[in-house]
Amino acid sequence: MMKTRLTYVPIEVADQFDDFIITRAEQVLDAVKARTRDYSTLSILKLLYQVRGNPLTFSNLYSKSKIRMKKSFLNYLRLCVDYNFVKKEPVGPNVIYSITDKGRTMLNLFINKGN
Repeated sequence: MMKTRLTYVPIEVADQFDDFIITRAEQVLDAVKARTRDYSTLSILKLLYQVRGNPLTFSNLYSKSKIRMKKSFLNYLRLCVDYNFVKKEPVGPNVIYSITDKGRTMLNLFINKGN
């Protein structure tokens, strides 16, 4: 049996992947506090969803993903880079993260689950 977990999920992500949400609690700015299932998959999807349109710096990706524990964020980001879902490129003093074709395929598997 999968363990449930309380976490913050960006509202747009919660609406897109509502089958991961068990219950929603209060809304805090642009996120909803929710009890979720399959936390690891949802965390990967939160990262991929944020970089799907535009590449982001590390700081922007961290704040937009709503993965609040920095160590967890780093672990999921490393997993996404290791599995080639996300690529990172140094640009000046920053590192820019963008989605790869493989990452887009992974994201689309969950977005288009009904098709």
